[in-house]
Amino acid sequence: MSLRIGIVGAGANTRSRHIPGFQEIDGVEVIAVCNRTRESGQKAADEFGIARVYENWLDLVQADDVDAVCIGTWPYLHCEISLATLEAGKHVLTEARMAMDLAEARRMQATAAGSDRVAMIVPAPFYLESEPTLLEMVAEGAFGDLLEIHVNALGGGWDPSAPLHWRQRRDLSGQNIMSMGILNETVRRYAGHDRSLIAQAHTFTPKRHSPEGGTRAVDVPESLGVVSHLENDATAVYHLSSVAKHGRGGEIEAHGTKGAFKLEGGSAYVALEGDDDFRVLEISPEKAWGWDVEADFVNAIRDSKPVTHTNFDDGVKYMTFTEAVQVSLSEGRKVELASL
Repeated sequence: MSLRIGIVGAGANTRSRHIPGFQEIDGVEVIAVCNRTRESGQKAADEFGIARVYENWLDLVQADDVDAVCIGTWPYLHCEISLATLEAGKHVLTEARMAMDLAEARRMQATAAGSDRVAMIVPAPFYLESEPTLLEMVAEGAFGDLLEIHVNALGGGWDPSAPLHWRQRRDLSGQNIMSMGILNETVRRYAGHDRSLIAQAHTFTPKRHSPEGGTRAVDVPESLGVVSHLENDATAVYHLSSVAKHGRGGEIEAHGTKGAFKLEGGSAYVALEGDDDFRVLEISPEKAWGWDVEADFVNAIRDSKPVTHTNFDDGVKYMTFTEAVQVSLSEGRKVELASL
């Protein structure tokens, strides 16, 4: 089965991963691209040998010879393009940070549920190689009941002179704060869903120079702390920062009644009953996994393989977490996720 894909938003991740990933698959052709400007779209087309450049993304979505659309835009367009793609009878793969807010995510979920097309979100990419082995160990009770989960995503650096980034603009990124959603997606794979949470945040540089000229308010926090009570009764603590140059980026540590595991620096570590400290988790070759997003999307279309990383239902769950964080920040209270 041949598959013809259109790209809306050929940004850095799309150019480094998605377009080359699709072009490596037999019978898959990237035939069209649309960027914010025709010039940048033409540049991507020239780089990857893409035949057509569109100035209007809706024209690409509605083109008769486009079977599927890959959305690489900033979050402010994810919902609108996803809905139009599904309503046009096309398959859709959208970049992570599913939507601007929970209401948009639920609209996407409902439209996908009423369609027979594949609807997929680019998954959280953290520690996929060890995931099957660790999930098996969790299911078998190797760590007992999980009690404490700590998530550190400290990175970036202190530079008040740096220009405003789209991730620091709420009108482009919505309720999403740094890597909060995809970290929560990763935690939920092992520990399940959140019941309630309370959050605190701070912005150290309230205004920055805008690439569009002048200055603009920074309305996405640069430091975020969240304490969450999970449905399995565990406690999860998140600390994210974009101003911690020497911080630990993307570290997840989970402690249970029988043992613990840690995801750090691209590797997984375990400490089981009888262990004095963490040791590297050995992954057998047949259980090793990894980034396979483009192939997973194509296989879901061709072979009706279920989408697990990540479907719109799971996307709504991490968008519920992000919504709860924003409600907690704005109202200064603990939020029950079931109330949203």
